[in-house]
Amino acid sequence: MARTRNAIVIGAGIGGLTTAIALRRVGLDVRVYERAPHIRARGFGLSVMSNAIAALDSLGVDLRLDKRGSTLERYLVKSRGGRLIREFPFPEIVDRLGVPCVCIGRPDLFAALREEAAGIPIALGRAAEGFEVDGGRARVRFADGGVSDEADLLIGADGFNSAVRRQLVGPNEPAHDSGYIVWLGITEYSHPRFTPGSVVHFWGDGMRFGLVDIGHGRLYWWGTKNMPAAVSAAWDGGKDEILAAYHGWPDEVRTAIRVTPEEDVLSVTSRDRPFLERWGTGPVTLLGDAAHPMLTSLGQGSAMAIEDAVVLARHVQAQPDGPRALRAYEDARRERTRAIVTATRAISDFEQSQGPVRRRVRDAYFRHMPHASLVGRLEPALTFPGTGLGDTMAADAGKEHR
Repeated sequence: MARTRNAIVIGAGIGGLTTAIALRRVGLDVRVYERAPHIRARGFGLSVMSNAIAALDSLGVDLRLDKRGSTLERYLVKSRGGRLIREFPFPEIVDRLGVPCVCIGRPDLFAALREEAAGIPIALGRAAEGFEVDGGRARVRFADGGVSDEADLLIGADGFNSAVRRQLVGPNEPAHDSGYIVWLGITEYSHPRFTPGSVVHFWGDGMRFGLVDIGHGRLYWWGTKNMPAAVSAAWDGGKDEILAAYHGWPDEVRTAIRVTPEEDVLSVTSRDRPFLERWGTGPVTLLGDAAHPMLTSLGQGSAMAIEDAVVLARHVQAQPDGPRALRAYEDARRERTRAIVTATRAISDFEQSQGPVRRRVRDAYFRHMPHASLVGRLEPALTFPGTGLGDTMAADAGKEHR
């Protein structure tokens, strides 16, 4: 009887858990190692875009996210003063694709993934330090000096500061700061000018603010302000300082900040890296932010990790030679993720425009772009391109391996 192939996944974030779920679906034994002592999803939200949900559907994975979050029904971009700049055609595209976009709290998404991953061993408090390849298998070393582990495949899904990537690329790889700070919060919320099912962005001068319905009477909000990296990294202000930054903005913006408990307001720095051409070696590869970290402007970071996981699993299923399967996965994903990383950086820079001339150009560009052109820019990102195998994703692919 042939031995069941196995895999180690480093990282129990969105990409890591999805990878573990996907690999189990195609018949592998999977173990997950996570550096943190607890899996605690930080208190902010995200959008699980249509392409990510379509990718999960192709493996028969239904996380029932629409029950946990809010299905996107309207997407508006307004000026700092509340004037409509453009209604983006996300609902039109989603209807044509037949797959929803769901806005959800990160803790709720993690709860869904943990439920789906039930039975997969997840070791917490074990930080990967490096790996060796011996006899075609990968052995992982841990920072705590404890017992190492080895498997047929090693997947580095350990985020922006990936230890697996660091060994592949070297310790001095540069990071590119976004040029702005990001403030985040989740709160119970209602406002007469905010409709459930909506995403509303406000664009100011080197500042933005987003209101995102994540269901069940809850709101995820985010705000940005242009700021040098050294200043944003050291920022330790509170809610009052954020409120002051948005003085004079619409009441629905200021109310969101005001009603959020102080302890639920976060500040983060936003960064990406130069695009990496080589993601792995032998039985080792990277996935999600470990492979292609990106800024947040397109809301595709989690979606790209989910797509990665599904495509990886399909290639491993189709190709019994592990290294060949991993190189084929990387080839299938490289141009797709490169395009999203590049577009996200360009859109981020444009949307954060500062100064009266650049700001007016930005607003006019989106206000007057032909409808067909806007759809043409948005739809490719929302469309799951498939696995690169040319398969038809047979209906029995979703059989569970529990």
